[in-house]
Amino acid sequence: MLIVLVALFGLFVGSFLNVVIYRVPKGESVVRPRSRCPGCGTQLAEYDNIPVVSWLVLRGKCRTCQEPISVRYPVVEALTAVVFGLMAAHFGWSWELPAFVYLGGVGIALAAIDIDTQRLPDVIVKPSYAVAGVLLGGAAALEHDWHTLERVAGGGVLLWAFYLLLVFIYPRGMGWGDVKLAGVLGMYLGWLGWGSLVVGGFLGFLLGGLIGAGLMLAGRAGRKTKIPYGPYMILGTFLAIFYGQRIADWYSGILGR
Repeated sequence: MLIVLVALFGLFVGSFLNVVIYRVPKGESVVRPRSRCPGCGTQLAEYDNIPVVSWLVLRGKCRTCQEPISVRYPVVEALTAVVFGLMAAHFGWSWELPAFVYLGGVGIALAAIDIDTQRLPDVIVKPSYAVAGVLLGGAAALEHDWHTLERVAGGGVLLWAFYLLLVFIYPRGMGWGDVKLAGVLGMYLGWLGWGSLVVGGFLGFLLGGLIGAGLMLAGRAGRKTKIPYGPYMILGTFLAIFYGQRIADWYSGILGR
C-alpha cells in the first residue's frame, strides 16, 4: 500500500516537475499562470492535465490546436512515479523516506534541465541543502542516530571539496553547478554510509565516461563537445542508494582475500 500511494503521489509530482523543467530555466514562476498550450496559449482544463492519462487520451496533441505535446511530459510523470515507488520499497515506513523522495523528484528535474540547458539552476540546488539538512537531520534526531548525522555533514563536505578540486585541476571538464550539486548528493550518500559515498561518486564518473565515449564513437560528440555531467552524478547516486553498500562490501571482500 505504501509503495502504491507513494508512486501515485509521484505521478502528480511529476506533472509539477514538468512545469519546473520548462519554466525555471526561463526565470518564470512555477505557480502562475496555470499550464497552457505552448502553441495556441489555451489554458489547459483540469481533465487535460491528468498525469500520463491525458496525454494518452489526447494522443499527444493539444485538444484545441492539435499542436504535438512532447512525449517527455508523460515520461517525466511515469519516471517520477517509478522512482518514488522504488524509494518507498527500499526505505519502507521510515523517517528518511521523505528525504529520499525529495531527492528523487529534484534529481529528475535537475537532470532534465541540465540536458536541455547544460545548467544546474541555483534556485533549485541551493535550497536543496536546507531541505536535505532538515529532512535528514530530523530523521536522525527522531531515530536518535547522531553518528549518521555526522556522516551526512561529512559526506556533503567531502564530495563538494572533491568536485571543487576537479574544477581547479580541469575547469573545462566540470562546472560550478556540478560542484554545488555534489554537496547535496554527498549528504544523501553520507546518510547511507561511507561505502555508498565512494561508490556513488565513482559511478557518476564511470557512467559519464562510458556514455561520453559511446557518443564519440557514434559520431554524436567530439573531444570539445560539452556534455552535461549532472545527470550522471544523479544516476550514480540513485544506483548507490539501492546497490552502493552491496558493491562496497563486495569490493572490500575482494581486497580482503
